[in-house]
Amino acid sequence: MSQTIKTDVVLVGAGIMSATLGALLRQLQPEWSISLFEVLDAAAAESSDPWNNAGTGHSALCELNYTPQDANGDVNVDKAININEQFQVSRQFWAHAVDKNILGDPTEFINPIPHVSFTHGEAGVSYLRKRYDKLSRHPLFEGMEYITDADEFSARLPLMSDGRDFSDPVALNWFTDGTDVDFGALTQQLLNYVGRDADIYFGHRVTNLSKQSDGSWIVKVTNERTGEKLKVHAGFVFVGAGGGALHLLQKSGIKEAKGFGGFPVSGEFIRCTDPELIGQHHAKVYGQAAVGAPPMSVPHLDTRVINHQPGLLFGPYAGWSPKFLKNGKLTDLVSSVKPNNLLPMLSIAPQEFGLLKYLISELAASTADRIETLNEFAPRAVAGDWEFVTAGQRVQVIRKTGVGGSLEFGTAVVAAEDGTIAGLLGASPGASTAVPAMLDVLSKCFPGSFEGWRSKLIEMIPSFGQKLSDNTALFGEVWDWSSKSLQLTNSRTDAARQNSPAPTSV
Repeated sequence: MSQTIKTDVVLVGAGIMSATLGALLRQLQPEWSISLFEVLDAAAAESSDPWNNAGTGHSALCELNYTPQDANGDVNVDKAININEQFQVSRQFWAHAVDKNILGDPTEFINPIPHVSFTHGEAGVSYLRKRYDKLSRHPLFEGMEYITDADEFSARLPLMSDGRDFSDPVALNWFTDGTDVDFGALTQQLLNYVGRDADIYFGHRVTNLSKQSDGSWIVKVTNERTGEKLKVHAGFVFVGAGGGALHLLQKSGIKEAKGFGGFPVSGEFIRCTDPELIGQHHAKVYGQAAVGAPPMSVPHLDTRVINHQPGLLFGPYAGWSPKFLKNGKLTDLVSSVKPNNLLPMLSIAPQEFGLLKYLISELAASTADRIETLNEFAPRAVAGDWEFVTAGQRVQVIRKTGVGGSLEFGTAVVAAEDGTIAGLLGASPGASTAVPAMLDVLSKCFPGSFEGWRSKLIEMIPSFGQKLSDNTALFGEVWDWSSKSLQLTNSRTDAARQNSPAPTSV
């Protein structure tokens, strides 16, 4: 026997995206009813889990794939600036949420960790200098350092200097005010707030979505424990189900989802088990991908802070599985192929030969090969001090372009023209830009309400509607305020500004 539920908003998935959207709606429309459905038995158990990602607050401070160098040697920093702008929006919302007791102790989910770019060899050093010359002059990247001195390198990164041959030149772009983010803890805190006035169902699988003549949706749900069926009437549906979003958007039948495909990539990290070694590294250090390798392969050695305990993670080592979720099905990829996305998906293989070659080489790599990759960062690392952990499954977006398709390594909001349903596809920078992504959903799906929400949005995000790079005074204000509220280092500011209240937009 089935049960019928009526609600204003259905959120599918209990990850960072649904949690963020739920928290925003609780602030903007507190009278709206919300129901959230998650197939697993806990929040943030897929990609948002802290050991399923590197926890980098993706602000483009250290990720070299966001500052590509062209054939003429010029470094393009446009993408880095755009991503940093987006992260500042997320950071402001988190600070507001702490101030208003939406979130609790910020040290549970965000901690100050330097963000560092690392290269070696003459070409790498030259590239990093060009990157520094462009970024350090930009207001959002003020304070970045360029380091080539071996003694300074050793003082700041003892684990990486031990056993290193400095006859091979090294360079760092060092940014002290980076962060490590536990998106699992952040998601749980947000859902604790959302759940005060919403119904959250764990162990419930959304099986189908069908649109009604009045524009509302019927969401069919199965209780995975009891088999009970639920029929949910909803005015708006958000599909924030990670790799599972594509299948549900396809089932919805909306034209905006047609032509999209997904390419799944699994991965592994190696995690340090030696507390002494963990204590010798305090930074998130990103290197360069191997020649011909895709952006997702950028190696990085990361300090993590989970449950107030420091940890050390290196990777990623890519793998492949046809599953779209870590807890998905082996049939996920095949079942996602439809007549409208068959050609875009088939066209990817010849275009992405480098990616396929990289995945094959990664699958063939031995443990010794993987430790050798780590040795580029930590020359004396040995296998006995590290253990393998399986990362979250990522589904890269395949978008229809003409008769073929293109593989994208970012995120994409897919929204119906009438605004009654939306979903998020893709991966990195993902969680770090959850707030601007969900603001995009709100602007597309609630255009009639969005202008009326403006004053509340500015209260939550003082830079809303502006680029901080165009307003350095406002950037200084929001940086000081968010640093204080989130209990982060505040090295850019003078002490007199640390007690300032949340700024208002100017």
